[in-house]
Amino acid sequence: MSEPLVDISHVTCGYGDTAAIRDIDLQLQAGTFTGIVGPSGSGKTTLLRAIAGRIPVAHGRISMAPGTRLSYVPQVESVDWNFPVTVGECVLMARETSRLLPWATPEEKRQVGQTLERLGLAGLQGRHIRELSGGQQQRVFLARALLRRPQLVLLDEPTSGLDVKTRHEILHLLGELHDDGLTIVLTTHDLNGMAAHLPHLVCLNVHVVAEGAPREVLTPDVLQHTYGASMDVLDHGGMPVVVDAYTGAALRSAS
Repeated sequence: MSEPLVDISHVTCGYGDTAAIRDIDLQLQAGTFTGIVGPSGSGKTTLLRAIAGRIPVAHGRISMAPGTRLSYVPQVESVDWNFPVTVGECVLMARETSRLLPWATPEEKRQVGQTLERLGLAGLQGRHIRELSGGQQQRVFLARALLRRPQLVLLDEPTSGLDVKTRHEILHLLGELHDDGLTIVLTTHDLNGMAAHLPHLVCLNVHVVAEGAPREVLTPDVLQHTYGASMDVLDHGGMPVVVDAYTGAALRSAS
């Protein structure tokens, strides 16, 4: 196997004296599509922020392949959507430039237009960000991330608060970007609508409980250790479906 794009070795970090994640060992290969799942407070966001270099590592180390460019997409709930900025201006905030002039060049404007069009946001450059739907807002921040031409994109709960149709559209879009060679790591609470469709999962609860393909890690034992609750896993059309233990037992009895 080639050298990993991201190598996380015995990492512990958190806030103040509280460790949000502890002794994390994880390797992320280039071109992979990874979902991090776990309950609230399990350290999912902390792990993403540590990889992005936004919080310090107390113990251990995180190293990346030389020259790796990454972008971080926060939860849309953490954004001030009343901030007076248009879609185009929001995306342009990601540009890397040493020029003294603050306004965008024609080439930068062209790149923004192309990125927005690719994400289904053509014609919305001049619209205020608060006027967008939840799915459009998520795609605007993804467009801002892609403007940096990253090899790695980290997304914190990209489908949180979205309806089923929009969630599917975001997942399909991320799948297309992954097919183009982008390495993607995202966090999600959505075990069935999101996580079960990803090729690689990491179950996290302060430490890594398990990692692998959905069928390998979405098991009652792993889910018990991750969420602290009894869960069952059913097969639906070849895909694992997670339900609570009572529902699973009732469905099995009915069949």
